[in-house]
Amino acid sequence: MIGDKKVIFSGIQPSSDSITLGNYLGALKNWVTLQDEYNCIFSVVDMHAITVRQEAAQLRKNTISLLAQYLACGLDAEKNIIFVQSHVSEHAELSWILNCYTQMGELNRMTQFKDKSQKHPENINAGLFTYPVLMASDILLYQADLVPVGVDQKQHLELTRDIAHRFNSLYGDVFTVPEPYIPEKNAGAKIMSLQNPTAKMSKSDPNPNGCIALLDKPEDIIRKIKRAVTDSEAVVKYAEGKDGVNNLLTIYSAVTNTSIKDAEKEFEGKGYGDFKLKVGEAVAEHLKPIQEKYEDYMKNKDYLESVYKNGAEAARRVNRRTMAKVKKKVGFIVD
Repeated sequence: MIGDKKVIFSGIQPSSDSITLGNYLGALKNWVTLQDEYNCIFSVVDMHAITVRQEAAQLRKNTISLLAQYLACGLDAEKNIIFVQSHVSEHAELSWILNCYTQMGELNRMTQFKDKSQKHPENINAGLFTYPVLMASDILLYQADLVPVGVDQKQHLELTRDIAHRFNSLYGDVFTVPEPYIPEKNAGAKIMSLQNPTAKMSKSDPNPNGCIALLDKPEDIIRKIKRAVTDSEAVVKYAEGKDGVNNLLTIYSAVTNTSIKDAEKEFEGKGYGDFKLKVGEAVAEHLKPIQEKYEDYMKNKDYLESVYKNGAEAARRVNRRTMAKVKKKVGFIVD
C-alpha cells in the first residue's frame, strides 16, 4: 500500500448479472472519487453471495460481469487492489477464528438475517447467520481505516468494531478499529425503488419496473422511469411526502451533477411527463459510455483474468502480516 494514505475496503455481491442504478450511484460512483485519496481495496464478494442458493455457472458469469462493471465505472486496477473474495482464502480463515470471538446474541440482533430468513424460509442456513462475521473479516483483514456503508450496513460495521475491540482487549493492538466513511453531501446518493419509493432499489424487487440495472438498454431505462410512482400534486419539488418525486430528483441530480435546487428550477412549471422523460434520457445518456466500456472489457477475458489474479496476489501481500499476528495470538503454530 502507498505511503500514509488511509485504507478503505468495500465490496458488492455478484448476485445478479448487473448492479442496479442504486448500487452505482450509491456506491461505485463514489468509490471512483476515493481512489486517488485513499488506498482502496475492492472485492467481488462471491462468498457472501452463496448464503442464498446460486446456480454455479451463473454465479461465475456474474462474478466476471461485476468485475468488468467495476472497471467500466472507472475503478483503476493499477491504483486499487481489485479481486474476487473466494480467491483469497484468508477471508474464510479469519472468519472462522472471529466466529469464536462473536456472541450468538450479537448475531441474533442482526436485522438483515431476519429479513433474509423471511425472504428465503426454505434455506435459513448457518452461513446466513454468521454472514456479518465474514464481513468483519473482510474489513479487519486489511486493517481498513474506513468503510463506505449505507444505512442497511451500519449494524454490521458496528459489530465489526465490537469484534475488533474484543480481540484487541484480549491480545493487544491487533486490529485497526474501522470507522464508517461518510461521503460528502450529494455523494453516495440513496436510490429507492421506482415503484415503491419508500424501499431501497433492489434487483429482488417483485416489480421489474422498480429497478434500473446498470446494463439496461436506453429504451428500457426511459420506459421504467416513465412508469415511476409519483403523486397527484404534479409539482416537481423535493418535499416531505413526495417520495417518488424526491427519488427522481435525486437520480437526476446525481447523473447530471447538479443540485436538487437547480433541478427544481429547471422543471418549474413543467408536468411529470416532461420531468420523467428528461430524467430517463439523462440516466440513459450517463450510462451509455459505461455500458460501452463494459462491452469492451467483456470481450477481453484475458485482461479480466489478469486483474483478478494480480488483485488476489496483492491482497495476500497486504493481509499476510495480519493473519500471522492473529494466528500467533490465538495459539496456532505459525510456519
